[in-house]
Amino acid sequence: MGLSRVSSSTRIQKHQFFGNQPSLWSSSHFHTSLLGKPELELYGPLSAREMAACRKLLGLLALLAAGAADVSVLNTCMDGKHHKTKPGKEDELHGQCSPWKENACCTNSTSHAAHDDQSYLYNFNWNHCGIMSDACKRHFIQDTCLYECSPNLGPWINKVDQTWRKERILDVPLCKEDCEQWWNDCRKDMTCKKNWHVGWDWSQGYNRCPQASKCQLWELVFPSPQDLCEKIWSKSYKYTTFTRGSKRCIQMWFNETQGNPNVEVAKYYANAGAGLSPWTLLVLLFPALPATLL
Repeated sequence: MGLSRVSSSTRIQKHQFFGNQPSLWSSSHFHTSLLGKPELELYGPLSAREMAACRKLLGLLALLAAGAADVSVLNTCMDGKHHKTKPGKEDELHGQCSPWKENACCTNSTSHAAHDDQSYLYNFNWNHCGIMSDACKRHFIQDTCLYECSPNLGPWINKVDQTWRKERILDVPLCKEDCEQWWNDCRKDMTCKKNWHVGWDWSQGYNRCPQASKCQLWELVFPSPQDLCEKIWSKSYKYTTFTRGSKRCIQMWFNETQGNPNVEVAKYYANAGAGLSPWTLLVLLFPALPATLL
């Protein structure tokens, strides 16, 4: 039996209106009028071309739905140790975390702790190879603020099975300037490890260099900005050649008076992950429909 077009239709049992007339039923449907009474619309069966167009239409609509589903990764907080369950406005955030106060995944208390060495957040010791320079430390503070406060990291959140968190970020595309300034400001500091996520001696409650390691000049441990950004936190970040303002990379540093540029970056990558954007799908949709279906 050929398929027939239906406009806002509800199919009824054929014996209610047509008795035993399958040939008439095969090309007839009804819709409900404003008065609540059924009205018949008679159309011929769909041609092979119209059937193919309908199949294409259904495929495109499925892609459109898949693309729309990726909105769920926007404006979200990861399931971490100190993150809020939902982003929202904070009356105040401390110091370098303040750019996120209009919409943050961190509390004011977390923002204060982000500035402290061996804070209650993770009891992490930045001074494991002597006192870290202020120029270098400010990048680690900013890194902590981005991680704890940003609601725009959704496209890069991954599930993990760790005691202290259920989700982490992976391959967040950092702007070129952020990686390069971070590396330049730390290059004369010292460290004993390339991957700061694992392998420390925690026997005294805070991280210390493992016995087999030795403190070395930063630029020997991390020979390039890319080395630093991609290796220090187990590939949490990805070095890119995109620059600030390109809408293609996450900015650690931004001017809060000009808005958060990472909102648009997250939207771009959410759509990229879904394949085609909804608008692109709609553009593809209309040529697929024969004139008799429009």
